Formats: sequence, C-alpha cells, structure tokens
Amino acid sequence: MSAPPLMEMIAGLVGAPSVSSVNPALDMGNRVVIDRLAGWAESLGFKVEVMALPHHPAKANLIATLGQGPGGLVLSGHTDTVPWDEGLWRSDPFKLQERDGRLYGLGTADMKSFLALALQAASRFDPAAIARPLILLATADEESTMSGARALAAAGRPRARCAIIGEPTGLRPIRMHKGVMMEAIRLTGRSGHSSDPALGNSALEGMHAVLGALLAWRKNLQQAWRHDDFRVPHPTINPGVIQGGDAPNRICGFCELQIDMRPLPGMALGPLRADLEAHLRAAARDRGLGFELTSLVEPIPPFETPRTSVLVAAAEAMTGHSAGAVAFGTEAPFLSQLGMDTIVLGPGDIAQAHQPDEFLALDQIDPALNLLERLIQRFCVDPQE
Repeated sequence: MSAPPLMEMIAGLVGAPSVSSVNPALDMGNRVVIDRLAGWAESLGFKVEVMALPHHPAKANLIATLGQGPGGLVLSGHTDTVPWDEGLWRSDPFKLQERDGRLYGLGTADMKSFLALALQAASRFDPAAIARPLILLATADEESTMSGARALAAAGRPRARCAIIGEPTGLRPIRMHKGVMMEAIRLTGRSGHSSDPALGNSALEGMHAVLGALLAWRKNLQQAWRHDDFRVPHPTINPGVIQGGDAPNRICGFCELQIDMRPLPGMALGPLRADLEAHLRAAARDRGLGFELTSLVEPIPPFETPRTSVLVAAAEAMTGHSAGAVAFGTEAPFLSQLGMDTIVLGPGDIAQAHQPDEFLALDQIDPALNLLERLIQRFCVDPQE
C-alpha cells in the first residue's frame, strides 16, 4: 500500500475544515484531518497513535512512528487553521486551486501542506532502512490555545533527538522566537453623576495613570533586555484594546485595557508578570481603584535552541542560511521541553498566513521535499552519533 499522490494529500487536508478559535461559535474539531493523516501514515508502515485531547472529543494529536529505538527526528505540524474571511476569497478556501504558480487554499502555507510533504518525503525511504525513528507529529489548536502541544508536553511525548516544526519560513531555519503573553488590566472605580467629580472615582482617568506606569515599565524593560538577532531587538508591549464607561454623563466606574507582550528568550514569564502586576497595582492603589490583572490566554514561552546544536548546524549546511529569529510564536518551546533540539523550518511565507487567498508557491515544493529527504537521511537513516 502507499499514500496518495502529494497534491491529492494536500487537497484532502485543505478540504477538511479544522478552524480553531477561542470564540466557541467559530471553533471546530480536527479529527477528519487527523484520521486522514493516520490512514496515509499507516499505509507507509508507520505505527499510528491518535491521542484525544482531554475534554475535547472532536480534537486530537497524531503520533506516527516509523522505526524504533532512541534518537531520531520529529517532523511536526499543526492541523488547525484560523477562521477565514467569507466573501474575500477569490476561490473556495476549502478547495485546493492551482493558478499563477501557486496553490491556493486555507492552510496551504500555514501549515497543512507541510504534513503532506513530510509523508511524501518519508514514502521515498524503505522502512527497513530507518535506523532511528522518524516521527510524524500532527497537533490540534495551535492557532488558539496550543492545547495540543501542551497535552504532549504534559504526557512527555514524543521523544527524539531532534524536532522540526514546518511553519512557513521560506525554507530558512529559525532557532528562536519571542514569547507571547496577553493580559487584561481591569480597574474598578465608583460611578456617579458627571456634574460633580466628587460623586465618583473615575476608572477611566485612573487608567490614564496606569497606562503611564505601563509605558514607563516598558521603557525600563527595553533598556534592560536586548537581542540583536531579532529584527525588533527588544521585548515589546502593545496596548491593543481599551474599554470603559457607558455614558458621557456618568463617571466611569469600570475600565479595561488589554495588552500583548512579546518577551525575549531568557526572560522568565512568571517573574516578568509579577513585576508588571506590582508596578500597575501600585498606580491603581494611588488613585483608590480596584485592580485586577487577568491572563487572556495561557502564555507561550520564548524559545531558543543554541547555535551549537547539531540540528541547527545541519539545517544551516543544507539550506545555506544562518539560523535566524522571528517574533511570532510556535509550538517549539513545548517540544523543547521534551528535551529535543528544535527548529522551525518549512515552505511558504508567513506573510501569506491568516489572510484571504492564502497560498503556497509551487516552486517551494521540490526544494522542501529535497530538504526533508536529506534531513531524514541524516538523522534517521545514517545517524551520526
């Protein structure tokens, strides 16, 4: 038996809607994608395990293993996509379409195509030649909560020497990225008639002071931390959403500010958040306001694999590019927690992700297959201890 042709696999994955979202009205399962990958992997001789997520029967991870023993290589990708902009696509987002030297469809770049490419590359090897395990890992909910990767980290699986996450990087290796934290700052004051400020305590005016404290803290943070391998070399904090009050003739009794923080590798998230809370709580207390800091999502830690890693060296030699850094988050820190040297390396451009008419350029396919075959050869067929 064998897996279907590459284009048929990509079309089959794109054609299975698997949106994940923190909005329950948009959230979907991913079992159709997982079951298709499992069937194809099994036909190639992989030992297949479907790991259902706790409390999410329609969602699962796939661990498919070819070969056995220690070491080896994980090829990892997420099976979910972001929601699509209905009416803004030139073609059906769930029907793979080739035009202008590109493959269009939701998930073509980010990142269902990589999973099909990994299977296609694996199919070119005799299973008897696999001296160290080749593991295909497909996860759930990367685009929302990272619950699939978190479940794997909690279970301590899979284990291998190295892992490659095939997010779109233009086939350039990435060895580090910033973390992601999203927090809500909530102030509670006292409403009252706007004709007399003494009748209340404005949470909106208090947020002005808290925002000032936040920006001062950000400045100090950026002076203390810098990593020149990143295009934006310092940690960032973006005040993205503010909401407060209900009428212009009432003193504002409640105000909320939502922020996004991108810490650098080496910045511990727990102490960072505690320091933020201490500074902002003091500003709120000075104005007699109630204060609450709430995480909007579970944070994604920063990630870094040393430049001296054998995987980094191999990827740099094979691609001709030095391993770099990106600001967006991936599942890499969770695979790193399992003790694997991890990089992010895949076909396509992150600029095409999360927007209408997402595509993967056809001229990325053959180089991606060639690279994956060389990596499988290096770490699974002819491993160098």
